[in-house]
Parts: sequence; structure tokens; C-alpha cells
Amino acid sequence: MAKIKKQEKTAGSGNGNGNYTAKDIYVLEGLEPVRKRPGMYIGSTGVDGVHHLIWEVMDNSIDEAMAGYCTEIELALLPDNRVRVRDNGRGIPVEIHKQTKKSALETVMTTLHAGGKFGGESYKVSGGLHGVGVSVVNALSKWLRVEVCRDGMLYAQEYNQGKPKYSVKKLGKCGAQGTTVFFEPDPEIFKEIKFNWEMILSHLRQQAYLTKGVKIKIRDLQQVDRPAEGFFGVCGPAALKKKIIPEQKGGDTGERSHSFFFEGGIVSYVKFLNNDETPRHDNIFYVNREAENIQVEVAFQYTDELQGYEMSFANNIHTTEGGMHLTGFRTALTRGLNDYARKNNFLKSTEENLTGDDVREGLTAVISVKLREPQFEGQTKAKLGNPEARSAVDTVVAAALEEYLEKSPNDAKEVLGKCILASKARQAAKAAKDTVLRKGVLEGLALPGKLADCSSRSPEESELFIVEGDSAGGSAKQGRNRKFQAILPLRGKILNVEKARLDKALTSKEIKALVIALGTAIAESFDISKLRYHRIVIMTDADVDGAHIRTLLLTLFFRYFYALIEAGHIYIAQPPLYRIAKGKNVRYAFNDAEKEEIIAEFKKLKDEKDIAKGKTAKADKIQESEEAPAGEEKIAGVSIQRYKGLGEMNPGQLWETTMDPEHRVMKQVMVADAKEAAKVFDVLMGDEVAPRRRFIQTHAKKVQNLDI
Repeated sequence: MAKIKKQEKTAGSGNGNGNYTAKDIYVLEGLEPVRKRPGMYIGSTGVDGVHHLIWEVMDNSIDEAMAGYCTEIELALLPDNRVRVRDNGRGIPVEIHKQTKKSALETVMTTLHAGGKFGGESYKVSGGLHGVGVSVVNALSKWLRVEVCRDGMLYAQEYNQGKPKYSVKKLGKCGAQGTTVFFEPDPEIFKEIKFNWEMILSHLRQQAYLTKGVKIKIRDLQQVDRPAEGFFGVCGPAALKKKIIPEQKGGDTGERSHSFFFEGGIVSYVKFLNNDETPRHDNIFYVNREAENIQVEVAFQYTDELQGYEMSFANNIHTTEGGMHLTGFRTALTRGLNDYARKNNFLKSTEENLTGDDVREGLTAVISVKLREPQFEGQTKAKLGNPEARSAVDTVVAAALEEYLEKSPNDAKEVLGKCILASKARQAAKAAKDTVLRKGVLEGLALPGKLADCSSRSPEESELFIVEGDSAGGSAKQGRNRKFQAILPLRGKILNVEKARLDKALTSKEIKALVIALGTAIAESFDISKLRYHRIVIMTDADVDGAHIRTLLLTLFFRYFYALIEAGHIYIAQPPLYRIAKGKNVRYAFNDAEKEEIIAEFKKLKDEKDIAKGKTAKADKIQESEEAPAGEEKIAGVSIQRYKGLGEMNPGQLWETTMDPEHRVMKQVMVADAKEAAKVFDVLMGDEVAPRRRFIQTHAKKVQNLDI
């Protein structure tokens, strides 16, 4: 990588337009480019980037498994932010590389675009397309050690920030084969190094489904007492014989582990994804065939849900933004179901064809392709760009779908019944939506009468507070900054849209008012560029009813305005739970812990000067107070008022604690895993009681500030 060197403006050195010579170009050698611009290689240097290091090392072992040379992979989280990944594959070659004159192992670990994935027959398909995976991990690790058991001998090499500490060493004999990689993410690169157990479990479970017949194990040994050499010394197959690594001790205190092994592959994956859903048909569609030198594997099943969920993969890499393979699947599915529906009189000649949205309602699908030369868009491989993947998937799915529908007429009837119902609901929803929009702002008519709009017409600075009840709405209207804050009070609890189609949802006056106020329209007419407020704040009481209303609103946004969540426009206000006063000094607490801290401070401080110098919690503010509210609790001269609702605050208090940008606390609503979020909404807001009961029993102890 070459970079223009910044010139100093000194006499005789030019002014930036001249004297541009070869000396102004310097070359970053080895792995320096990675440390210079880590985001180019792993996406970010945040928590996701830390986990991306794990995925890159795991990809090498997964590639060995896909090539048929590996049956077991283990990931272990070790103390001191270290990670160990090992497999029983062939082991990285260690002989001298003709081009680099170094060990092939060192070449792979220290050279970008070096590996067995750029030609030949070592890997017909692989996830590590760019050949930068493990070398990038090496570059971004404070310390890394690799051990290889190959041809009966154990080899090892260590690195600091990508630079070898010594040449590859031969340590002795070993009785197995495989590769073990230890690494410690570099704190100079990553400000926060934390491993998310649930995220890792989810990723490894996914990989196990996509690589059927391979056992993948994860172990959390971060809190386990261990001999130092057991983790960070010789931990390869030879160490297994010496019985110095933790698994030989038999049940260390503090260890948690999980293993995945699925013979059913992506069929098992579809079953897992539909675990809490009601299937519309028993036989899961499945096909695994090759076309145009691309291996195409697809499984799907319909459920009673209103939402669909598709997961696409290329060489086991989750293409979160889809790509050509997903397009090919959708095209074949829509065309195939329409052809069958026409041929078997499910659709009359006067009825319109099923749309893509119709056939994807309630669909859970996994699309996996394996190809030799994948073309990903971006280093993080979020989208597949190979045109041939589209035609290959289209061809394979079209033929298999026709066979499936002909051989399983009962399943075909259930699938078409679901799709046709979705089509009719879509048409009814369109009529209802058009009615709402004709009355709304898109036709230049008045905004909802209950909306107290702001004077600003700049969406970037405008905020919409969705407030529970007329009482709180009144305080909010009086306390707000009218220039950029709009208030929309809701009367009662809005309709639960988790199991309601759009046409029914739009019969709700509260939902219609919200749709018009937002200005984006809804469903296929949705246009985020028309959004009137870039901060939409849900502001409800800090009690059970408030939490329920907040959940109903979040369900609405998740199901019908998901793009607003993705763009970061949805927030949740955090009103205080307590008003704590001593004399004329007032503080606000947002939870019980803060309340106890403030009470303790008030007891210790002797006068108002001391109080003014005291530590203040986030968003707290000391102010002059009028008489303390009646009915409050008093402890040693400290008065405590528990707010049951926003309506109990006067406009000044509501502004100061919850709406003032200088002091308020707000949570931005984000979704890390859309499918997992959809499951949570289904559990909390769906019709089935049993999953909700299990959820409550599991999480009941975590609830704080519960009003009964």
C-alpha cells in the first residue's frame, strides 16, 4: 500500500503543488496497512471488530471442514482476553515456500493475500476469499501463537503485532493432526475488548447448521483457575498427551460450554428458526443440487406468521444484505407458485398474480451457495455479486419447487392458501392505506388535531414525543421547546399489531394519527425521505402500564416502520423515578441505586454549599425548590417522592428531567439481530401463552422497579 507523505511548508520544499518526487511516497510493508487502516479489513474497531477476528480464524477451520478434511472444531475463550481456535484438519503447511523463502506457515500468517484459496485444488470453495483472514488477525493481535501438527510433528511460531518472535520451531512428535491458533486482540487497536457469549453461540450454531456433520464446540474458560502453561504454553496435540490443558482436569470451576452437531444441516436450521411458530405444512422443502459449477442448497417452510424471514449464505458467510443468490431464489419462488396456482385453479383468470411480498409472508428460508470465485461487495462480505449465482439458484429452485408441489399436493394447498390470503389482505390493506393517506399530509390536508406540532420545518432538528395520556400530554405541551419539539398524546393503549394485518391496524385512530404525523406513509408507499422528525421519542410512565404501551409502540415500529429503527430515528425517553429533596435542594434519581446514592450524599453533606459541590449523577440537576410535594416519604430530613406517572410532574420538571437536551437521558432503539428481535416480539405480543410464560419465568429476576 502506498501513501502520499505530508509535506512541510518550508523554504525550498515546495507548497504542496510542486517538488512531488519519489521520496514523497512510502510503502507500508507486511501487515502495516492492516494496523494503519483496520476498519478496511474487519469493518470496525468496536465490539463487532473484536468478534470479527474470531470469525476469521474460525473460517479457516470451517474451510477445512467444507473441503472434507476436518470433523471437529473448538473455540475457547481464555483468561486475559485471549482466544484459542483449534481443529483436526490437515494443518497449515510448514515447508519452505519457494517465492518467500520462508516457512509456508509464516508466509500465511504474515502476508496479505497468501493462502491456499487463490488457485489449485486445495480449496474448491472457501469463505476466506481474500486470503487476508488469519494474517489480519495476526496484525491486529497484541500476541498470537499458532501450532500445527502435521505429518506426526508439532510446529509452532509466535508473533507480536504481526511480527514473528522467532522462526517456525519443531517442538517434537504429535499423535494427531490439525491447527491451533491462540490470539489476544490488541488494546492499541480495540478500545473495548469484550466477548459476547450469546453472539458467539449464535454464530457457531449457524456455522454448524451450514456444515452438517461437523462438531463445533465453544468453551468459556475466562474464569477458570489454570496453570499458565495449560493455556498459553504448548497447547497443541502434544500437550494433550502431557495432560496439562484444562479439559484433562475434569470439570473446572467456572467453565461453561456448548457443542453443536447437526446431521440435518439447513433443514434442521429451518426447524430451529421455526421452533416457536406454527408451521403451515409438515414437509420442509429442501434441495441440494449443482448448477453452473455452483452448489445450491435451499430449505424453506411456511408458518402462520405475518412476517417472513430469509437467511442467505455464500460459502458459509452470512450475506446480511442478500445478493444475487437471494434474488434468484425469490424469482423462482414467485414464478413457481404463480405457475402452479394458475395451473391448478388456485387463482382465477380475473385475479392478479401473487407478488413477491405475498409469497414471502410467513416464509422461513435458508439459501446457501458454495462457489469457487465469490464476488463479495465490501471486505465484510455483506452482499454476493456473482450474476451466475442468480441463474444457478433460479434454475435449481424452479425445478425442485415444481417437483415438490406436484408430489405434495396437501403441502401445496397449504402454501398457496397462505399466499393467496396474504394477497387478499394486501389488497385490503392498500385500500385502507390509501384512505388514510388521502386524509393525511400527503394530500396537503391538516395534521392530526391532537398533534401539537413544532415550528421548525427541518426534520434534522425536529423531535416528536409520543406521550401516554392527555395529562402527560398537557404537561409536555407546556414544558416543551416549541421550536423543535412536537407532542402527540395517545389515548389508551394502541392496537397490538403483532397479529394484526395492516388493514386492521389502520382502523385504529391512534395508529392513523401517528402515520399521518410521521409523514412517511406506510407499507409499499413508505418513503423515509418524507420523515418529518428525525427523533421520534416514546415517552411513557415508568410503570407496568407505561412499559406495556412502550412495547406496543415498539411492536408497531418494528413491524411496519423497521427502516426508522435501522436509521436510528426511534428513541425511548427515561423519566426519573424519584424526586429527592432536602431543604431547598432537589435531585432526581432514575433508579433505586441512584436514589440510595443521593440519600447517602444528602445525609453526609452539611449545607447547601457542600451540596452544590457534591457529585451529580447523569442528568441530575440541583435546583431551587418550592414546598415539597404532599404525600412524599421522609428519611432523616430527606423527602422522597415516587413518580407514578409523567402527569405528576409540572411542565418545568418534565422539561428539566426528560425533555431538555442538556440534561435528559434517552435510549436509542437498535436491533442487532432482526430474527431474534422478531422472536421476542412474537413471544411477548403473540397469541401463544406458553412461550410468554417461559420468557417471564426466565427473566423475572432481572426486573427492576416493578409496580404491582
